[in-house]
Amino acid sequence: MSAFTDLPPFGPDGDVRVVVEIAARFRGQAQIRAAARCVLGGARLAAGSDLSLRLGFVPGTLGPDGDPIDALVMHDTSTYPGVVLPCRLLGVVELSQRGTEGARQRNDRIIAMPVWHDRLGELERAADLPARLRKEIELFFLDATFFADKNAKILG
Repeated sequence: MSAFTDLPPFGPDGDVRVVVEIAARFRGQAQIRAAARCVLGGARLAAGSDLSLRLGFVPGTLGPDGDPIDALVMHDTSTYPGVVLPCRLLGVVELSQRGTEGARQRNDRIIAMPVWHDRLGELERAADLPARLRKEIELFFLDATFFADKNAKILG
């Protein structure tokens, strides 16, 4: 698993790499632990949090919370934890949450789409997504942290 820590965030064509941690309709998170050279079962999503998208991280990055930067991939084909998807960026969900020491910190999430994906049309940015889908994405990120006592808030 050390390949995930050695993997650069960008591919040779400039695409952003996203390592899948939560596959569509998979109700638990697979925590990829490079140091332990394994994939661990992680926290379960709250009931009703079944978003038909993939959640993962961009390797070779580090967010303010000490973890790699989170990414949500707009992709409707089956996958599983550990798959690396070459993506293009659509936008960012700006989010703040309570950190480990109680202070609020930013923990933004990238919205991306695989480079080969065309089922959703020619999306250029997250604002091109239907308003309802944008709201569902926001609610997913709030629900995903609901039981973690992080008091997440969408900033934009």
